[in-house]
Amino acid sequence: MSRMRITTTLAIAIAMGAASLFAQPIKNGGFEIRTLSTRAEMVSGGDVLIEIAAPSPSTQIAIAFGGRDAGAEIKPSPVASRFIARVRNLQVGENVIEVGSSGQRPSARLTVVNHAIAGPVISGPHQTPFACETQAFGLGQSLDADCTIATRVDYFYRSQQTEGNPFKPYDANGPKPLDLATTTTLDGKTVPYIVRRERGTINRAVYVIAFLHEPGTPLPDPWNPSGSNWNGRLVYSFGAGCQAGYHQGRAIGGLLANRYLLEESQLGDYAIGKGYAVASSSLNAFGTSCADVISAETMMMVKEHFIEQFGVPRYTIGSGRSGGSMQQHLIANNYPGLLDGIIPTAAFPDTLVFLNHMADCELLEHGFETSRLAWTDAQKTAVAGEANWDFCARNGTAFPVLRPGYCDRTGVPADSVYDPKANRSGVRCTYQDNMVNVFGRDPSTGFARRPIDNVGVQYGLKALNGGQITFEQFIDLNTRIGGFDIDGRIVSARTVADPEALRIAYQTGRVNATGQGMATVPIIDARPYTDGTGDVHDLVNSHITRARLAAANGTSGNQIVHVYGPGIFMDRVQPANLDAIQRWLDAMANDKAPAKTPLEKVIRNRPPSVTDACYTKDGETITDMRRCAEMFPVYSNPRLNAGQPMSSTLLKCELKAVDARDYNARLTNDQLAALRTAFPSGVCDYTKKGVAERLPDTWLSYGSQ
Repeated sequence: MSRMRITTTLAIAIAMGAASLFAQPIKNGGFEIRTLSTRAEMVSGGDVLIEIAAPSPSTQIAIAFGGRDAGAEIKPSPVASRFIARVRNLQVGENVIEVGSSGQRPSARLTVVNHAIAGPVISGPHQTPFACETQAFGLGQSLDADCTIATRVDYFYRSQQTEGNPFKPYDANGPKPLDLATTTTLDGKTVPYIVRRERGTINRAVYVIAFLHEPGTPLPDPWNPSGSNWNGRLVYSFGAGCQAGYHQGRAIGGLLANRYLLEESQLGDYAIGKGYAVASSSLNAFGTSCADVISAETMMMVKEHFIEQFGVPRYTIGSGRSGGSMQQHLIANNYPGLLDGIIPTAAFPDTLVFLNHMADCELLEHGFETSRLAWTDAQKTAVAGEANWDFCARNGTAFPVLRPGYCDRTGVPADSVYDPKANRSGVRCTYQDNMVNVFGRDPSTGFARRPIDNVGVQYGLKALNGGQITFEQFIDLNTRIGGFDIDGRIVSARTVADPEALRIAYQTGRVNATGQGMATVPIIDARPYTDGTGDVHDLVNSHITRARLAAANGTSGNQIVHVYGPGIFMDRVQPANLDAIQRWLDAMANDKAPAKTPLEKVIRNRPPSVTDACYTKDGETITDMRRCAEMFPVYSNPRLNAGQPMSSTLLKCELKAVDARDYNARLTNDQLAALRTAFPSGVCDYTKKGVAERLPDTWLSYGSQ
């Protein structure tokens, strides 16, 4: 790619000093230049917001970029002695931004790499096929194969009616409605409850940005973000589910449509009413695509667009339940800086914990059904570790994302779906094939590498040692439990992970080790208690995350767990969690004292009132965690009941020889021989790290073309 010589020049007074969300400053000759809206190598859409500092406040500087006039805007920053420039019309590829004293040679240069607004930026080549679904949002037919639509802005207002849907369309050219309600923002402003909603397409996803704004008054911008009803804070919402992609999506991530307005489903319209901006997209819903790298990329691009139009948020808070919690955890850890605080609800530590749990349940069901021995539900429960066997019976096959032919609601035509006999080159709708850019392909099959493994797992070990099942049951189950072939069918052999997939899973952060970005953010884990109902969102997952935080960082002090009793509606209690994390983040922002680590700063600024707690349907708040544990007991899962530690992040265990000392009962020679037959390669050694286990790298890219 050839580079054009830079010619455009602007002269303006610039002062020193700048803080950066993403890029380290490029400094030379007393000048500094850095990006504010995204990382310099990950710009999208032809715009970038930059910050410049000069040797003195009176320096007349020149800014040049792109070899042509891109219409850069530069104005004083809200922060004293800082200036911000919005650079437009960047070409796709490398663009060199140069800064120096007016009339002299440039002193500082920054290369930014611009990508198309349709992406990709970091997730690698786009999925194909890919179905556009803009019509599902009432936005009409998309304009091209990238699902592009014209950006659309609508206004709504909250009426004073107390029944039904209170939101109605707002006519910016008409008189104010007589039933227009008011709202008081976080900053104490009482303003008309009028909402601006923007929708468009970024990274082939339909995005939405909504906040309080009265037509005819100035919108917030990068130089005056607080000059409106926006309180300067952003809530980014993530949607539930876990399904392979191949389509744009028919719902915005974690946001619900109430006919006229898209509101944050965990918060109702509370966040908007308090002055927060709310944003998300259709590819931030795991029910559309259970690919956290695509979710991170889309969030990064939507947030970049938001910053370039409206300004840098004081901080960004993640919100969302179930699959939305997986996205928050993985994005916070693997792409630090995108989220400053998170409120995961009905949370899982990561996607692979969830997939392994479901896979184990399906295998256990198969083992019990084919067993020659009798099993009571109590014994099945003891093996699975759940509150009751109904958990595995209901959920083992409810999320078949290891099966390539499970392409319901993915946008893939039926005749294009993989079939092992009729269409081996068809689309495979598995977790790993949905993330083939991350895991790569097995050269022998052409299918994505898979990191799932259960070799050496002694299912029911704790139940055996607790006297809840017999040795004969233990051996029979572990002999016949089997595993999954590459097409997700149960076979007699245990599942063996692709060695390269294991390495990749750890290096790329598909396993949430919690020691990088998650150690820098406040976490309020909100958990509706459903254990014993068969619901898939069991409480143990919050404790797995906590144990991992403690193992990785020496403390889990940045995670608060709130457990809510059955019958409590989460949209009625989540506003309090948003208020709590807002106080926490504000305290961090105001803390200028030095800290040895970011985690130290997070923990010391946690408000005293923000503590672990459980809540009853009658409105009682309980902070005695022993009492909470009695009311809302924590159960287990099949891997934990096979001996895996709560804090473990292993996908495949190191093996050791069968050792009689691991079993509470005194085993006969015949029983030891039966164990060695059932586990010919050995059993899991949980005193060691997992095979290929290592800390992940952050801010990885899998290609942009």
